Amino acid sequence: MTEEPAEPPVVLLVEDDGLLLMEASDTLAEAGFSVLEASHADRALDVLEGRPDVEVLMTDVDMPMGSMDGFALARLVAHRWPKIPVLIVSGMGTPGPGDMPEGARFIPKPYAPSMLVRTLKACLRRAA
Repeated sequence: MTEEPAEPPVVLLVEDDGLLLMEASDTLAEAGFSVLEASHADRALDVLEGRPDVEVLMTDVDMPMGSMDGFALARLVAHRWPKIPVLIVSGMGTPGPGDMPEGARFIPKPYAPSMLVRTLKACLRRAA
């Protein structure tokens, strides 16, 4: 008797830089994730409203003008969808007190693709 293959974990990737979005998306897809993309926080919230299968959120801090930043998005997701682990990335420094919701992880940019994959898998294991 063979086991059914597990569905790939669904990650919502929020990044406003098109090249970085494409690179991270490709890295995660190659690592076995199913990737949903959003270029800003408002789009990410729309995705979360319509996709109950999102298992982890990865967001950049800096977002386009008029959109909430990645820290605000992370706090909102932690409040509304507490079972979804959050990974925050930024090339603009490290988080200050109160920036990140409890349990969220942070990695600075630039990050190695292997570090990104390891960190997201660790987020999923911790949430399981």
